[in-house]
This record gives sequence, structure tokens and C-alpha cells, in this order.
Amino acid sequence: MFYDEAKIFVRSGDGGDGMISFRREKYVRQGGPDGGDGGRGGNVVFIASTHLNSLSTFQRNKHYRAGNGVHGTVQRMTGAGGDDLRLEAPVGTIIRNAETGDVLADLTQPGQEVVVLAGGRGGRGNIHYATSRHQAPRMAERGEPGEELWLRLELKLIADVGIVGVPNAGKSTLLSVVSAARPKIADYPFTTLQPNLGVVTIGEYDTLVMADIPGLIEGASEGVGLGHDFLRHIERTRVLVHLLDGLAAEPLADWRMINEELALYNPVLATKPQLVVLNKIDLPDTRAAEPDIRAAITAAGYPFMSLSAVTGEGVQAMLYEVKRLADAAPPAQATAAEEPIIIRPPSDGKEFTVKREGNNVWRVRGKDIERIAAMTYFEFDDAARRFQTMLEKSGITAALTEAGVKVGDSVFIGDQELEWGE
Repeated sequence: MFYDEAKIFVRSGDGGDGMISFRREKYVRQGGPDGGDGGRGGNVVFIASTHLNSLSTFQRNKHYRAGNGVHGTVQRMTGAGGDDLRLEAPVGTIIRNAETGDVLADLTQPGQEVVVLAGGRGGRGNIHYATSRHQAPRMAERGEPGEELWLRLELKLIADVGIVGVPNAGKSTLLSVVSAARPKIADYPFTTLQPNLGVVTIGEYDTLVMADIPGLIEGASEGVGLGHDFLRHIERTRVLVHLLDGLAAEPLADWRMINEELALYNPVLATKPQLVVLNKIDLPDTRAAEPDIRAAITAAGYPFMSLSAVTGEGVQAMLYEVKRLADAAPPAQATAAEEPIIIRPPSDGKEFTVKREGNNVWRVRGKDIERIAAMTYFEFDDAARRFQTMLEKSGITAALTEAGVKVGDSVFIGDQELEWGE
């Protein structure tokens, strides 16, 4: 089964906690702090693979998680970093934020690696908080929590040439003749239910990757028929071969209709180089109608050729013309930016909101303050006092006071519930 879309949940690893520890050895008095740092959490990394041609792997498993960092230990030892989650996806996969639709990455090059979510930073041990005035700090950081996100994966096959046409125009037959691909071929409409790729050899060394797109009908750009599900695969092609059915009642009407559907789906498709090819020229009726069709196509400014996919007549000449057009055409453009690597959105640390959620209950929201709260050891007085200072410096204390918080009220920051005091 061919899958070109998937929705998955990914989470990067949590950072390891920093250690609160003091050096204790015989004959060593007042050894001082020696708590090590926590290891970083694992990243979520996508890798563009040439060995995959669909997203079927992500249909079987929807949830993925990177490894957590190991906690720091005594003697200033840093915990081990969490294992990265390395996910292989086919070349041509677009990775989007499922909630917003924003493009996070576009895997266009074999072997390309993209960090979609970064692992949490490891917490600092108490060795970092020792000063000349505070030589025995009982304070450290917990590891930074990892990030989680629902992703939508969308595969756009990367091929040099896309073969389009109405159902039963002979697209699959042509692909089977010029390459080693073996698509299903039958004499009924919509035989092709999924795109097929084939590598075409031209001459001794030149090759082209050719894609057979399921038949298009009127309304395909709006979801009619099968073509709408696979029109995205034409966007990455450099050249279109528009195959006309020589036995159709009105081949020119079919040609105009499909061009209109391509333009409605994506105006860029209307600008791609297009070679119009009349198939089934071995049949008398098709050969008789060929001059009129050629005249109409060339008058519209499109190159035109005739062939028979069954007998092979005109096939080689068509391939050389397609190669010439492909060499002259610009490469397909990636959907994402030139540097499609998203680690963590920047934040100025000043954004927060204060909201009353009930009698004596308040909620403070803000990416940075929630992260700091998750990394604080509230069971140690030094760490709690440091967090209180951060609330004051960031303006949260003033905002809560202005909103009407009272002593004894519960204040939620992330997963932490704090009791407001004097």
C-alpha cells in the first residue's frame, strides 16, 4: 500500500537533573560542592533516505520519543546524554506542524538530516552556584523538559518527469515500456491507484526518473476522482509529459481540461515545460486524426509528438526530447527555507499571562517561566529563594499583586503548584 501522508507524535528527551552533592573524603575537611551536571536530552532528527518510497512506517507507529539525559552524579561527573531519535523518511518528505500547518523542514537531498525538536538542556549541579560568599550552595537545576509536537508528514515524489493524462491514456503502459517499472495495466479506468516511479535509461549513461500519475478527470483539483490525492507529486517534477488518448472522443478537450485542473490546483504547474504526446498512433483512426491534433497543439505553443506505447513507434524520439526539456528546465524548488532546521523558537523571556481560574486559584503562563519552574528544586530553600527572585525580576510578582493575589492563594506555573506567601 502506498502512503504519502501520515500524522505522528514526537517528543524530545528530558535533560538530566543536576546533582546537589558535597565532597566527603577522609582527611579532606570542607570539601565543597561537587555535584555534576545532568546530560542533555535526545533530539528528534529526520533523515532523508533513498531506500524508502512511502510513509508506510509511520502508519504502523504513531508515537516516538527520544531518550532522556542521565542525572549528574558526585565528583563533578556529568550524566550521559540521551539517545537521539533518528527517523528515516523518503526523499521528498515535507514535515509540518500539524496544528499550525507551518513547514518545519523539507527533505530534498539524500542523507539530509534535520533536527525538528531539540532535547532538553541538562540541569546544572551545585558546583556552578558556589561563590566566595556562598561556599556551600544547596541549589541545583532539574533537567529541562523535552518538547513535544504533533507532526504531519507529506510525501511529494521527486521525479524528473511526470506523466499526466486522462484514465486509460496509456501512461502505465508507457512507463513499463521505457523502464523496469511494472505497474498494473488493464483496460478499465483508474487501473492506476498510486503513483509509480521508473528509472529510464537514455543512450548509454543518461537516466531520468519518470512518475506515472493516476488518471485525472474534470474536478480533480477539487477532489473528484483519484487525481487530487496525487497531484502534489507533480509539483516536484521538472517536465510534464501530457499523454493524449488517441481513441478518446475529443483528445483536445481532454488536454484543455487537464491543463485547467493543473492550474487550479497550483498555478506553478501551468508554467512547467510540457510535452504533449499523442498515444496509440498505430491505430488507423488515431493516425488519421493526428494532423489536426498536432496543428492545434503547436498553435498553442506546446511541443508535440506521436507514439505507440504498445509497438514502440516514436518512443525513443520522445525520450530524447524529454531529456532535452529536462536539462533545460530549472530544478524543483524546495518548500521550506534554505536552512529548514528548527531547534527551538527564540524567546525574549518577558512574555507571560496571569489569569484567575477560580476562588484563590491563579495560573501564570509563559514559556520561559514554566521552563524555569520545571527546572527548580523547590524542596531546597536556596533554589526556592532564587525562583522567587526571578519572579520579581520578570515582573510576575507585580502582575499577580496588581491582579489581586492574596496570601494563601494557589499559583500554578506549569505543573508546579505554589502557595503565595508574604
